[in-house]
Amino acid sequence: MKRILYFFLLILLLPKILVLTSGCAQIIAPTGGPRDTLPPILVSTTPKIPATNFTGNRINLYFDEYVHIEELQQNLLVSPTPKNNPYIDFKLRSVSIRLRDTLEPNTTYTINLGNSIRDINENNIVKDFRYVFSTGATIDSLKFSGKVQLAETGKTDSTLIVLLYKNLADTAVAKLKPKYIARLDGTGNFSFQNLAAGEYKIYALKDADGSKTYNIKTELFAFADSSVNVNNNTSPVSLYAYAEEKDKPKVSVSAEKKLKYTTKVPPEKQDVLTGLAIEFNKPLKNLDKQKVVLTDTLNNIIKDALVSTDSTNKIVLIKTNWAQDAAYKLIISKDFATDSTGLTLAKSDTIRFKTKGETDYGIVKLKFLNFDKSKNPVLQFVQNNEVVNSYPLTSGVWNAPLFNPGEYDMRILYDDNKNGKWDAGNFAKKKQPEKVYSIPQKLSVRENFERDVDIELPK
Repeated sequence: MKRILYFFLLILLLPKILVLTSGCAQIIAPTGGPRDTLPPILVSTTPKIPATNFTGNRINLYFDEYVHIEELQQNLLVSPTPKNNPYIDFKLRSVSIRLRDTLEPNTTYTINLGNSIRDINENNIVKDFRYVFSTGATIDSLKFSGKVQLAETGKTDSTLIVLLYKNLADTAVAKLKPKYIARLDGTGNFSFQNLAAGEYKIYALKDADGSKTYNIKTELFAFADSSVNVNNNTSPVSLYAYAEEKDKPKVSVSAEKKLKYTTKVPPEKQDVLTGLAIEFNKPLKNLDKQKVVLTDTLNNIIKDALVSTDSTNKIVLIKTNWAQDAAYKLIISKDFATDSTGLTLAKSDTIRFKTKGETDYGIVKLKFLNFDKSKNPVLQFVQNNEVVNSYPLTSGVWNAPLFNPGEYDMRILYDDNKNGKWDAGNFAKKKQPEKVYSIPQKLSVRENFERDVDIELPK
């Protein structure tokens, strides 16, 4: 009887147990969820954007979520350029801007915070944020754009800035801060906005010392040939940046007491297209070229061999008309040279090596479309940002039956003065740099393999 009563009691209670169990399952918090990829949204500003007849010194920005500021110094641009940058802070959902300069009357100002405003949780960026206001009754609305390229390489450097001056004197870029500043994007383009109509001088600069002025000749710099009249129909401007002087490489001197050398041969074969390079650990003095002798394996002296040193006096170069697949010996007397302290090699030495043969090279044939001989084009092959070979072009077809295997970038130098090399500009003499076109295609050359490539040059 007790068992029967227990059975009926269990049936009556079972629905309540299920309900309670079900209810407990519903209060478990879900885990995970989609990642927030949306940037903060600007809700309001005080004063409202764009503000006119601005007279205060404080601006507040309010967003729909908690924000913070990162990399402000790399992003902040204020136009016209102030003597002192504004003080910028953030708290919860707001960003505050406190101006520290006296404002010019009837002037449009732009505070560009770039990509510095981000949300707290996922660091989503409010891209290229700009606050515009005017101390007059109207907002200037003219735009002016262009592009900056590196004259020597034909490529771009987005770390350059573009400077716009109302002062048209050539000395202004060296002595005064610019009226307006713009940054380059990844493709070298720039854009000025909210400009007043008028005549401006424009420059580009890699501002190494942060002065916003051109005062170091090793800085990348560019200038336009004439001033720019900003109006509703102003055409874009192209600038070509150059360094008037190169940074002088520091010559490292080994602390070793012995004079030593290194060379790639052997184990590598000597390239028949270039000289044999021998690099010493210290600069050489008192070089006696008669004590560096190149012979074949039968000890016959190669009489047309030329011995020279580079500008550092650390590399000795031996040039000759190398035979292919041939064996050579280079005999170096121990006293052929000294270092600055009078040290010589510990002993005389003989370097035995072989040269490359035809199958160690590739064959390259290039055809240039839109070829213009009047521009004095010079074909440059580049590895690791260094020009390894250059050839003046006399026609739209170029062939190389022996070409070293490897990966190459290619450029076309427009050699104005026909000296076979790139020449920098000179601002004082109003001389623009020679220009280089960077060919988009890369050249891959393999041993014992022929490459035919068509290249379209700009018109």
